Amino acid sequence: MSDLPQGAAPGHAHDRSIEDFDELYSGTPPWDIGRPQPVFVALADAGRIAGRVLDAGCGTGEHTLMLAARGIEAVGVDAAPTAIALAQEKAVERGVSARFLVGDALRLGELDEQFDMVLDSALFHVFDDERRKQYVHALARVLPPNGQCVLCCFSDAEPGDWGPRRVAQDDLRSAFSDGWTIESIEPTRFETNVGSGVAQAWLMFAARI
Repeated sequence: MSDLPQGAAPGHAHDRSIEDFDELYSGTPPWDIGRPQPVFVALADAGRIAGRVLDAGCGTGEHTLMLAARGIEAVGVDAAPTAIALAQEKAVERGVSARFLVGDALRLGELDEQFDMVLDSALFHVFDDERRKQYVHALARVLPPNGQCVLCCFSDAEPGDWGPRRVAQDDLRSAFSDGWTIESIEPTRFETNVGSGVAQAWLMFAARI
């Protein structure tokens, strides 16, 4: 997730650099709640997260660690070195075997690996329109046909203009229109550590054709 600065138009993503995101991890970013998002815990409990999983934009690794603790092979990747270092520390402290890599989500093909599923917790909505295209292309590079992307992003149902860019269902359908089948888009909630502590979100399942 990214913050929208004062005065920035809510319809446009704020173009933060990797260094900007990395610096946020010197404290506690608004999206880092110190545990997995409940929506992903519920999916894991229901057996809807399986196979070899890539956690794209993993931050400090809560989703990767949750899956690894359940015996699922999970790899977390994030462009912020500080976030990855914190995730690796958590893995050691918790005695959980999970891989964490510093990497650009727009260049996932450079991992030279394939996964059955990619999790996206509050990453898609930080990108502007052009980077969204690059990101979706990058996802296709690491997923085989029928591989799934499970994505949770801020919804346009969230009032106000604080926080990241809002996403409409049509934005998701447009971004994943070429080479993907959208299986479902459902309303959900995303927890934060600011304000009311919760925000309206979309949960999408999309499969690569």
